[in-house]
Amino acid sequence: MKKSIKFCLILFFIAALFTGCSDKRTASPADPAAVHSGLYVDGTALRTASGEQVVLRGINHAHCWYRSEDETAFAAIADTGANCIRIVCACGIQWEADTAESIAAAIERARELGMLSIVEVHDGTGDNSIETLKSIGDFWCGLSDVLAGTEGYCIVNIANEWCGKHSADTWKDGYTGVIPMLRGAGIKNVIMVDAPGWGQYGKAVGKTGIDIFESDPERNTMFSVHMYGFSGGSERSIRAHLNAGLERNLCVCVGEFGYTHSDGDVKEDYLMQYCTEQDIGYLAWSWKGNSGGVEYLDLASEWDGSVLSADWGENAVNGKYGIRATSKKVLD
Repeated sequence: MKKSIKFCLILFFIAALFTGCSDKRTASPADPAAVHSGLYVDGTALRTASGEQVVLRGINHAHCWYRSEDETAFAAIADTGANCIRIVCACGIQWEADTAESIAAAIERARELGMLSIVEVHDGTGDNSIETLKSIGDFWCGLSDVLAGTEGYCIVNIANEWCGKHSADTWKDGYTGVIPMLRGAGIKNVIMVDAPGWGQYGKAVGKTGIDIFESDPERNTMFSVHMYGFSGGSERSIRAHLNAGLERNLCVCVGEFGYTHSDGDVKEDYLMQYCTEQDIGYLAWSWKGNSGGVEYLDLASEWDGSVLSADWGENAVNGKYGIRATSKKVLD
């Protein structure tokens, strides 16, 4: 009798290892019968309202620090063939807050130049406080009128690299609270969420990204992994940090990447090739204006793009798997 009980307990624990202890949920794809008024997430794909797949190909621009250069920089970025631009904004926690007018103007200028805009607040970079994330959420809620009507050409990337810790749970707890705030304020745009670990811990998307996706009443959230030395340092790492979310049927892109950084070299050629082969979006960091020892990340030596950096800009823009060769315009 005792042996039978012991045997049953062993079987129970073995079964638990293969069932209850492993969360294998995947995101449910968008309802194909649904009517979409703007961009929407459909499993691992981002699509236009008409159902055309969008593969992001773009460049980051430090708008909030160089607002006077917007006109020149936006036009030059559009000339690379980019179909999108990630616009660095500020909410007032660390830097002078953008106004509703400045953000509206940036979104509209990108649209006029045929680029989707990805607007993000940079003030919470590396911060682990959920209160900071909520403050950024409040900032976006206050811009609901600005965002209304932009659903077809603007993505809201709530906070740049919020949650510096490699903690899938802290990251989940923050965003499952803030995303419903934005939806409650009437914001209908696709939401983009940066991975934790300063944006580089893409494996967290595979762990708790599904919880974040399901916290969105619109089921219209995608994820961004930033690739520098930690996540982009080897071919294996690049695949692992991107595929973790894709295997859960979540939409993933590379929201930032460089060719090297303080945490190590980046396999940028393979990254661009892999993203091209797998229809994964990518956006290079950044057009111009880097400082503090990372000036090498400038893609352009001049704001008008007349001179691209030899080590970085030429390859990202004009390389075999660069923006010019692989970007497909979405807007007329």
